[in-house]
Amino acid sequence: MSAAFEASDGTRLNVDTAGEGMPVVFLHGLCGDSGQTAEVFPTDPGFRRITIEARGHGRSQAGAFGKLSISTFADDVADYIESALEAPVVVGGISMGAAISLRLAVRRPELVRALVLARPAWRTAAAPENMAPNAEVGHLLAHLPSPAAKAAFLAGSTGRRLAAEAPDNLASLTGFFSREPVEVTGALLTAIAKDGPGVTERDLGGIAAPTLVIGHERDLIHPIAYARALAEQIRTARFIQITPKAEDKVQYVADFRRAMAAFLKDL
Repeated sequence: MSAAFEASDGTRLNVDTAGEGMPVVFLHGLCGDSGQTAEVFPTDPGFRRITIEARGHGRSQAGAFGKLSISTFADDVADYIESALEAPVVVGGISMGAAISLRLAVRRPELVRALVLARPAWRTAAAPENMAPNAEVGHLLAHLPSPAAKAAFLAGSTGRRLAAEAPDNLASLTGFFSREPVEVTGALLTAIAKDGPGVTERDLGGIAAPTLVIGHERDLIHPIAYARALAEQIRTARFIQITPKAEDKVQYVADFRRAMAAFLKDL
């Protein structure tokens, strides 16, 4: 089920929900949408998935390009929780969604009952090296027509490396060249790739909410080392390693759902 939510500046966001029971605000990754979260969310009864599609994603308006940031996205989620849910709630996400959730756990801990950080692409620093391929795609989209931009990326060193080492990452990135509107896609990739969650190492040690960190190998955009490090630094965290999507997508989905379901049932 989808419903509209108006952000504080009037930007209209789409909120996708499914299931009944414990509300779980579960957020998608960069240039993803609610389909990404629905795919891996537990099918067990008793949980209600709530995905606020970030500005410029899914059916949400982009609003002003200058406001496209992890901090803005986190503020939008906080506003939704305060207006539509009874806080605190479980908050989590995949990749960029994990960064948004991490920021909320630090900046707005009263809203976060428990935390899920899946395939994190950030720890604390802005513009981490693993996000450089996203920035490269954003740059190419800003300077070349989409077909030429895609060809240049695939022929370049980054495209060749991903083809050999992380084919799932390559599939996601090449899909961005046909994502419409192109101007929004380029703006998102450029802005978010150079951004960060705006938290410190000390902040991580102060997180008190029960936390699940999910990671897997064969993923250059979401290094498993980041997942392991976050699980070590957040004293309430447990780490689960799942099957890489590039190796076996069906098993990846099953592992993801199982890990989340077990964590949620323990709350």
